[in-house]
Amino acid sequence: MYTKEELEIVKYIEEQNPKSIDNLEEEKLKLQIAAKNTISKRKAINLKVLESDIRKYKSKAIQEGMGYQTLINSVLHKYITGQLVEKKLVS
Repeated sequence: MYTKEELEIVKYIEEQNPKSIDNLEEEKLKLQIAAKNTISKRKAINLKVLESDIRKYKSKAIQEGMGYQTLINSVLHKYITGQLVEKKLVS
């Protein structure tokens, strides 16, 4: 089974008669450099966090089957990208 993106590629190839690239190696190198420059790099930071919060993170991380630093990173990433939504309590 193909993904949506794969089906789009197949459709393009079948309907658009794609042309070969004259300088394939040069184009591949440009795309590799662009991809490398867009991939996020990790940077170590130091945070002062309450010990009680660290214990909670460690407990939750065990429940989730991951390391607590991975969990913290995930929460931070979800927050900054707008994927972390606050639950509204119904009264």
